[in-house]
Amino acid sequence: MQQTFEVLNVKCGGCANTLTTKLADKFGEVTVNLEVEPRQITLDVEESNIPALREALKGLGYPMSDEDLTAMEGFTTTAKSFVSCAVGKMNS
Repeated sequence: MQQTFEVLNVKCGGCANTLTTKLADKFGEVTVNLEVEPRQITLDVEESNIPALREALKGLGYPMSDEDLTAMEGFTTTAKSFVSCAVGKMNS
């Protein structure tokens, strides 16, 4: 079922490139909307796979906007997103 999720720390095309390439193997095609804030991703995902999607996003530094992060987790995901963004820019 196609669903849309709000994600944090997505700033640019580099971030979008990282999301589309890193999530493709496990979740298929991902569309990133950079025109809204918070940013949104849209993909075809079953309800049973949403916890895995949440973990994958958090691992890349782009947690869903409804995540309840501790201060340390917030700092860590922001730092990870800078690295993911840079990698996405280099690979685009």
